[in-house]
Amino acid sequence: MEIKEIESALEAVLFASGDPISVDRLCKIVSIDQKTAGHVLVGLRDRCAFERRGYRLVSMDDRWQFVSAPEHAELVRKALEERRPPPLSKAALEVLAIVAYFQPTTKAYIEQTRGVDSSGTIASLSEKNLIAECGRLEVPGRPILYRTTPIFLRSFGLSSLEDLPDLPLGGEDGGGQLSFLPQTP
Repeated sequence: MEIKEIESALEAVLFASGDPISVDRLCKIVSIDQKTAGHVLVGLRDRCAFERRGYRLVSMDDRWQFVSAPEHAELVRKALEERRPPPLSKAALEVLAIVAYFQPTTKAYIEQTRGVDSSGTIASLSEKNLIAECGRLEVPGRPILYRTTPIFLRSFGLSSLEDLPDLPLGGEDGGGQLSFLPQTP
């Protein structure tokens, strides 16, 4: 298969998917090796940016996805305003931050950190595909472990978890409390 054909095939698959796709999966779908896929994807990404197209090809960890160009964000926002889900509640943002910084983590750890029951919030974030189950902790009772998802990365404009800002700790000496959580006396 010629490079132009490979590029066209990758572009079609990524466009139709809408969601990030791993390089491994793209290689299997298009029947190419990782080196070729990487070369073609980087070239396509660079060309989209250079030609100032209305969309960009971005990578998140080992996954690739088409997104709208940042300079058109306001126009896209207007177009999608009616479809926009309601903003996350303070509780949802707290749980999401705990999972993001301490993943994989359990419901018990989340609740211990927040000091309140978080069952509903965890269920809501799972339904929105911002967090997902990723196994079970090897202790009695085998509690479920949670992690963030690629949708979390995309929703917050992150390429990977390494892009998260440093964890803010409250108090002069760090105090051991997260500054985004209610402070206990």
